[in-house]
Amino acid sequence: MLTCTKRYDDFPFAHRAPNHDGHCRLIHGHNWSFEITFVAAATDENGFIMDFGKLKGLRDIFGRTFDHTFVLNADDPMLDDFKEFVQQHGIDNIVPIKDCSCEGVAKLVWQLSNSFAVKETSGRVRVQRVIVYEDSKNSAAFMPERVNMNS
Repeated sequence: MLTCTKRYDDFPFAHRAPNHDGHCRLIHGHNWSFEITFVAAATDENGFIMDFGKLKGLRDIFGRTFDHTFVLNADDPMLDDFKEFVQQHGIDNIVPIKDCSCEGVAKLVWQLSNSFAVKETSGRVRVQRVIVYEDSKNSAAFMPERVNMNS
């Protein structure tokens, strides 16, 4: 298998862990980065695993989901209150996801990236691993137990 890696930097977004017993239960933000490792059994006609020039659509997906947004757990007990508040102030930047921890964001970035890669390459490429950096000191990674190159 061959791999190549693309890194996206500077996605400022806020989140909170409502059940945390420390400061993470408070709204806070980071300047997030995503490192995505693509894998394929063979390159394309240009010798590329993933043509980095064709990843604008993935960057756009990340921008809509993470750029200057407030990412919350879909089951956050204050989700409706936050939505009401931002609506009253003409803001539309709340993004509910399954798990807004660094680990949960890593899994979501993998899902978004893998779907994009499979579609963009007609199934030739998959995402092997994603590392999400919430800052320069903390990160989480997600990789499927097995990368299925046949589906």
